[in-house]
Amino acid sequence: MLSNQRLGGWALCVAPMIDWTDRHCRYFHRLLSPHARLYTEMIATGAILYGDAARHLDFDNSEHPVALQLGGNEPEALARAARAGQDWGYDEINLNCGCPSDRVQKGAFGACLMSTPALVADCVKAMRDAVDIPVTVKHRIGLDYDESYGFVRDFVGTVHEAGCEVFIVHARNAVLKGLSPKENREIPPLRYDVARQLKRDFPRTLIVLNGGLTDPGDTLAHVGQGGGELDGVMLGREAYHRPRVLSELSRRLWPETPIPGDEAVVRAMMDYAGRQVAGGVPLRSVVRHMLGLFNTQGGARRWRQMLSDNRLLAANDPALIDAAWQVVANAAERRAA
Repeated sequence: MLSNQRLGGWALCVAPMIDWTDRHCRYFHRLLSPHARLYTEMIATGAILYGDAARHLDFDNSEHPVALQLGGNEPEALARAARAGQDWGYDEINLNCGCPSDRVQKGAFGACLMSTPALVADCVKAMRDAVDIPVTVKHRIGLDYDESYGFVRDFVGTVHEAGCEVFIVHARNAVLKGLSPKENREIPPLRYDVARQLKRDFPRTLIVLNGGLTDPGDTLAHVGQGGGELDGVMLGREAYHRPRVLSELSRRLWPETPIPGDEAVVRAMMDYAGRQVAGGVPLRSVVRHMLGLFNTQGGARRWRQMLSDNRLLAANDPALIDAAWQVVANAAERRAA
């Protein structure tokens, strides 16, 4: 069983997002939310076992708690990759059973794994046998246009019997043919009631809700702290495009923990960018994740323009972050005058 400490570890999570939640993004998000659980992009087992493992697995110690999300369908390969993740220092191994992209389907993993719950159970058992950290599953609530509750109930039941105690439920179906990944995040209807029913049917599991969560009040209404039934929430695109939502949620969940102000975040990211650039990382790789920091505030448009300007980025100078910040700060002073 999970320890009492770990049982509370999924209250607020940031979703794994391919091409977005890399180590630079996670460092930034950690500044905004000291306790949120962060996830890597989905990483295929082969990239870890036969590729440049360090490029995929390296992270900053400040990112804890941080989870490694794996993509794969072979129990032995997943076990080896999970062991590598534990040895690297990750706090959790998550199996992707929700991605509907054509590339992932060709590899016979992601959302299509939901059609083979016994295989997923074998994968989970192999990973649990290989590591001492939690092994979790992120999944959809159905495939294509089948909205029968029995499908996802039986999937969760089978995987739970293999020892999985944490399920991250993206509360939409995955349509494997005819919809793009973007459309799969928007067109299949959200059915939060399915996640709530799973919690009732599997009360000893942790059920974390994902999908369509934006407003802090509405989001927390789903979890115990807000009077809801579920154990946590996971935000994706909203956390990326409006990252301060993580701070808003954190203040409500952990009111005793101070959240850095805008200037403190900017200064910390300048220092981080300086270290990364000195190590050969292009400035663009760091600042691209910061574009939404001041969304809805004065100066936000100019902030985005400056941090995405090819000519300015060509200098590879972290001082660009400070210059863009001055524009935002000056706009705030003018509004206050």
